[in-house]
Amino acid sequence: MTTENKEIAVRDKEELKKAEGEPTRAGTYYQPAVDIFESKESFIVLADLPGARQENLDIDVRDGVLSLTATVEESHQNLRPVYREYGVGGYMRRFTLSNKIDPSRIEAVLKDGVLTLTLPKAEAAKARKIEVRAS
Repeated sequence: MTTENKEIAVRDKEELKKAEGEPTRAGTYYQPAVDIFESKESFIVLADLPGARQENLDIDVRDGVLSLTATVEESHQNLRPVYREYGVGGYMRRFTLSNKIDPSRIEAVLKDGVLTLTLPKAEAAKARKIEVRAS
C-alpha cells in the first residue's frame, strides 16, 4: 500500500476474473470496490459489500496476504428477474501486506454494507520524534 497521489475515480462492479484464481465456492464473485486511507497510526480500508452479513464474511491473514471473502444470498429467490442492472454474488479480494503493518492487531467492522478494516502500523514503521540534546 502506498500513499502516492493518484486520481480518484468511481469504477464499475467487476466480476472476479479466472486469471485471479478460481473460487472454491459455487456462485458468482465480485471484487469489492475499496478506498484506502492512511493516518499516523494505521491504514484504513473501506470495502463496499452490499448485501453481505457478518456471519457470511471471512477475513484472514496468511503468509502476508489479507484475504476477504463474503457470500451474499439472493434476496428475491422466488421472483423471476425481468431486467437487472446489478448482479448478485459474493465478494473476494486479496491484499499483500507490507512489513509496515502489524497483522496481529487488524480490526474489522461491518456496518450498512461497508466493511472498515483498520490495519495498525507496526511500531518500527511509525514516525518518531528524535530529541536533540545540546552538547
